Amino acid sequence: MKLAVVGATGLVGQEILKVLEERNFPFDELYLVASAKSVGQAMKFKGKEYKIKSIEETCKLAPDVAIFSAGGGTSLEWAPKFAEVGTIVIDNSSAWRMDPTKKLIVPEINGHEITIDDRIIANPNCSTIQMVLALAPLHVKYKLKRIVVSTYQSVTGTGKDAVQQMMNERQGIDGPKVYPHPIDMNALPHIDSFLDNGYTKEEMKMVNETRKILGDQSIGVTSTTVRIPSIGGHSEAVNVQFDNDFNISEVRSILATTPGVIVQDDPKNNVYPMPINSKGRDEVFVGRIRRDESQPNTLNMWIVADNLRKGAATNAVQIAEFMMERSLVV
Repeated sequence: MKLAVVGATGLVGQEILKVLEERNFPFDELYLVASAKSVGQAMKFKGKEYKIKSIEETCKLAPDVAIFSAGGGTSLEWAPKFAEVGTIVIDNSSAWRMDPTKKLIVPEINGHEITIDDRIIANPNCSTIQMVLALAPLHVKYKLKRIVVSTYQSVTGTGKDAVQQMMNERQGIDGPKVYPHPIDMNALPHIDSFLDNGYTKEEMKMVNETRKILGDQSIGVTSTTVRIPSIGGHSEAVNVQFDNDFNISEVRSILATTPGVIVQDDPKNNVYPMPINSKGRDEVFVGRIRRDESQPNTLNMWIVADNLRKGAATNAVQIAEFMMERSLVV
């Protein structure tokens, strides 16, 4: 079993290595891949030292599985080349998510769609993953009609430089800027670039990916995504209208028995999900579960998860585990 991590020095790449170690992912050989400036440098993993390889060299070594977290351009260029030599590529970028020939996978929801012929598998957007994991079982029971979601997203979703910008601002240091405005003590309703329809790419990812993962193009989805100065995870206020009515206690019961979901919903005792508590956790936390009293069959929820874990690294590793357990890695 030859495993490659492409983008091993980035925030998500580092988290992938943590998840691989924590879950004791089985491999015989490990290739750590990064940009040209890092090639030849040493990285430690599970007490062993590895030299960082170039992506060209790694492709020639034909790993069985390669987890990509190196940006869309790298994925578009190199994922097909890895696939040609027989590698299964699990890609964290947005490059392949809406390609109709590629699967967009959250294992707990649609892992059954993966076949032995799939060689490039897309990992969904972090904000989408945590939302659909909570909504999928409710869709089965009540059928989703419309979703209105507003996000409060961690600076870690932008990468190391964004975290540094926030910390610099907090300390009064004038350093490099990733965002067009200050992020500390601020909120930016601007994630990714703006499109002609007035939405950002991040907002449209949530619209399109939700429909693809749930396999239902009839679901109405509208999104506003906001960057806030937090580092523990992404938070989402989700308003959901169903075709069928629901019982709040039944909703809580369904969510409490959904794999990967933890209900934290005791507001009288100040118990509700917060990013500070989701950091380093693989679960999706759901709280503030209540009926929308302004219209029928409508529910409000607050959903929080560590965007670097289930939103990226953990989901990617789970896809690899899922395929290995079902002998889809050959």
